[in-house]
Amino acid sequence: MGWPRHLPEQRLASTLWHADKERRRPSVVIQGSLQHERRQQGKGPASYFPSIEKKYGQPIDHWLNLLAGITDKKHMELVAWLKEEHGMGHGHANALVAHHLAAGKQ
Repeated sequence: MGWPRHLPEQRLASTLWHADKERRRPSVVIQGSLQHERRQQGKGPASYFPSIEKKYGQPIDHWLNLLAGITDKKHMELVAWLKEEHGMGHGHANALVAHHLAAGKQ
């Protein structure tokens, strides 16, 4: 059997095929570089950190220090503040605020 058309060959370290008798079609188990990349990027809000640093030109500690200086706002108010005052996108602002608030609870 050849490579499935929807999976780029160069992105896979290995592909294992086995017959799925009920569906009468092969099922694919993907192993290798794709899973490795996902593990390296982190999980949850931290997965946004590399792109936040790249897009806004400041380290994550800069943004977390700004958030630490604001104590009178709730989650969505902090998100709105980052969006309005610093031109941040909603997903990036939400990821920073979620990380900041979760770290404060520990």
